[in-house]
Amino acid sequence: MLKTTLRGLLAHKVRLLLTAVAITLGVGFIAGTFVLTDTMNQGVQKTFAQSAGKVDVAVLPKDAGDDEARIPAGLLARVRGLPGVTDAQGQVRGSAALIGKDGKAVGDTPTLGLSVPKGRLLRHEVEKGRVPGGGSEMVLDTRIARKEKFKVGDQATVLDARDAPHRFTVVGLVDFGLDGETSYRGAVGFDPATAMRMTGEKTFAEIDVLGGSEAAVAAAAGGKYEVLTGKALGHRLAAQAGADTDVVQAGLLIFGLVAMLVSALVIYNTFSILIAQRMREMALLRCVGATRRQVFGGVVAESFAVGVAGSLLGLLFGLGVGAGALALFGALGTDMPADGIVLAPRTVVVGMAVGVVVTVMSALLPARVATRVAPVTALRTDTEPGSGRFRLGWVRIALAVVLAGIGALAGSVGLFGQKGETAMYAVAAAGALIFLAVIAVMPALIRPLSRLAGAIPARLGGVPGRLAVENARRAPRRTATTTIALTIGIGLMSLFAVVGAGAKATTDGRLAAQFPVDFQIQNQFGGKDGVQYVPRAVADRLQGRPEIGAVIQEHEADASIGAGQGTDTTVMSLRGGSLGSLFRPDFQSGSMAALKPGGAIVDADSAKAFGLSQGQSVQVRPAKGTPVTVRIGGVYDAAQIPVSGLILASADFDRHFTARAPSTIYVKAGGKAGAAAARKVVDDAARPYPTVKVISSAEIKEQFVDSIDTVLMIFAGLLGLAIVIALFGIANTLTLSVVERTRESALLRALGLTRRQLRRMLSIEALVMSVIGAFTGVVLGVAFGWAATRSMTDSAVFSVPYLQIAGFIVLAGAAGMLAAVLPARRAAKTSIVESIAAD
Repeated sequence: MLKTTLRGLLAHKVRLLLTAVAITLGVGFIAGTFVLTDTMNQGVQKTFAQSAGKVDVAVLPKDAGDDEARIPAGLLARVRGLPGVTDAQGQVRGSAALIGKDGKAVGDTPTLGLSVPKGRLLRHEVEKGRVPGGGSEMVLDTRIARKEKFKVGDQATVLDARDAPHRFTVVGLVDFGLDGETSYRGAVGFDPATAMRMTGEKTFAEIDVLGGSEAAVAAAAGGKYEVLTGKALGHRLAAQAGADTDVVQAGLLIFGLVAMLVSALVIYNTFSILIAQRMREMALLRCVGATRRQVFGGVVAESFAVGVAGSLLGLLFGLGVGAGALALFGALGTDMPADGIVLAPRTVVVGMAVGVVVTVMSALLPARVATRVAPVTALRTDTEPGSGRFRLGWVRIALAVVLAGIGALAGSVGLFGQKGETAMYAVAAAGALIFLAVIAVMPALIRPLSRLAGAIPARLGGVPGRLAVENARRAPRRTATTTIALTIGIGLMSLFAVVGAGAKATTDGRLAAQFPVDFQIQNQFGGKDGVQYVPRAVADRLQGRPEIGAVIQEHEADASIGAGQGTDTTVMSLRGGSLGSLFRPDFQSGSMAALKPGGAIVDADSAKAFGLSQGQSVQVRPAKGTPVTVRIGGVYDAAQIPVSGLILASADFDRHFTARAPSTIYVKAGGKAGAAAARKVVDDAARPYPTVKVISSAEIKEQFVDSIDTVLMIFAGLLGLAIVIALFGIANTLTLSVVERTRESALLRALGLTRRQLRRMLSIEALVMSVIGAFTGVVLGVAFGWAATRSMTDSAVFSVPYLQIAGFIVLAGAAGMLAAVLPARRAAKTSIVESIAAD
């Protein structure tokens, strides 16, 4: 029986290849994910091993994540005096804003200022130039240098801790490694003394030691700090950086599992067709003495061979996927750590196991059907398998009802319960269960859906069109399994498209409510107290200009609410007559009239967190100054205005809090000159201050939209693989169907159907199947997208991108017709006489 199976496989190489393609793509995605992340992890390990390997002992704060946890300079002096210590350097780390060539500070937060020592304790790679050797020299992070177009020999300006500018000569470009904060903010480097002067830091983030012993350094540290060997430091840094790759791996594997699910459906459908086509062959085997167990084993052995072949090809494909992803990251300017492509034994084992198991499991049900073939079937005339009217059995009906019922219950929890993460998980579970219910009843839906999807093609396509629609209808199980694979991909893409459109609509609504102004002026974030303030002179220069309609200043200060120690929070004040005019919050209780001396309003979230309610009197204590008692006159919705927390009347704020510059200035254009003239005035007012940034409401909206579009593009690319696999399934089904209907096609040709009409028939059949799958996916995707949007927040807006959804259906139909090209050409080339004579 094994020899018969192997000879059957070798005799049908094309069938073997078509069956293996789906599993190859699915395994390739999973293997490519492991190859990519393993390669990155090895690069991370090597990078940090080389970096920390230059250090014998390192001293770190015990709470390294706390910015206030630093190492005093006195400990560095003690360590330098230890026996055997040949060098010890403190790592200076603080803010030092780099000024770009446009005269503005780079980024939304100041670049990091780091110390770059000479000698063996230089842990960073100098890619060009050299390390700084004096107070007038600096080095730049290679990524920020590339972005801002700085090169060795250029002059650059950096602001010190007091925002005073200093000019430096760029003497080198340095790769500061995989530090997450450095990657986000960018970095500039100085010699240690200059780094302390520029950042204003008096303490160190770390002490690196050359020579000496771990025990001696630990004794000098006195138990207050963590002491590690260079090897242990390297492992820790690599583990911290590797956490990011773990997240990437988990996210990509989710899409890999979707691809494998689609592959399983394609493989199941393929084996079902193959078994149905070989009914007489199975019956003849039974006639010559093959047992049911041997027939079952033969089919399973065939699926095992296909799984092994597809998985091996998938591993090779995965190597290409991983290498291509690394090359793409490099082309996009993201420096991913890599030291050669890594194919770990784990990747081979997982890829082979997943591919083979999925293939064999997908073939078990068709194999079981094969054992039921009676020997007398060998004497019967072949009919098209799977045809005839499909009726739902009680098992399918019961399964669909149970799944749909549980899904509806889970969905109601997400829709009508408290909004947030739990509700979204409930909706996701409901979507999965309802989708399984749809799969169970899909064969019964094929006939009405075929009539709907084929209405126009049948009318426009003539006889071939009507035949194509009938072909899709007469084998409902096959058509259902083929189209479900496409339904998964299109459904998920529709879901993300709806969620993305809703996010954009929600953003538009919130921006319209929160920013009924034209411009927002803000300083770089990241000052010592968390906020850097906009100089008062900016607001002063804008006041009274004819191009400006309104100038609103937002002031804030730290305070505590309640008696005793109280609860730390931030109190706010808006000046310029904006509250109630430009900014109109919705009040859950109370009103804007309460915002007067002695009164305050608070947003709903803060009120809940602090236990406040309308009419309650509460004591507000400034960090420095006299406490003030205010009465809560209103609770408002923070989503409607750009400020949140406790808002005091301007008179109370000025009286009890140290006078400060505004944290943000909002500007409304006015007069007949328009927004362009107002923007010029605003830019002129902010130009003398390098760290002051001007952004328009249109730019804010563009940033949100670009972020959403980027995420959707990534999802579309990843889900595209599932759609490609589904299209291979359609091509596979049509190819096997062409073989199955060889005599039928020949009879149609004999009755006058031309080759072109035969090709048109098969193309329309593929079109109908694709539209059925796409339409079902769109309906499910839009429904789940609505539920997901409703489960996020009460203020989320549901929106359907109709053109994009229609585009999914059109592209699916076009891709399905493209997948039918080769099967249609094969059918058209078959000899009429030979096909009719074949038995």
